[in-house]
Amino acid sequence: MPRVQYTDKDVALMARMMRAEAEGEGRLGMLMVGNVIVNRRKADCLDFKGLKSIRDVIFQVQGGNFSFEAVQKGNVFYNRARSFEKRLAKQNLNYWRQHPSKYALWYFNPYGQCPSTWYGQPFTGQFKQHCYYEPEAGTCPGAYRW
Repeated sequence: MPRVQYTDKDVALMARMMRAEAEGEGRLGMLMVGNVIVNRRKADCLDFKGLKSIRDVIFQVQGGNFSFEAVQKGNVFYNRARSFEKRLAKQNLNYWRQHPSKYALWYFNPYGQCPSTWYGQPFTGQFKQHCYYEPEAGTCPGAYRW
């Protein structure tokens, strides 16, 4: 059983996002970004209440801007998804989770050292250029659900 229900369109959309946000970090970097997308869909807490689909997650607007920089800037997000990224997206949607993104709801590239918190949420680890953050204990049980 997949972690979340999805369609072929969801796979393609998520694959484009993974490519746009982390292509330079290789297979594992793209999987970690994909994991954050799935975690946000499952969380239903904090900034991620009411997200019912992968599309809702990717096109979420917060503070007048899209949540993901790649959608906001549009530079590489609008490249087609390749079969490689689609396979990775399906892995995320079906089962893949790994530290430091295992429970993460946020990530960013600080172009420097990762801060110990991000918007008050604890740092869980870094993979290449991206820093990952999961919700503070007790604030988002949905982020920890399979």
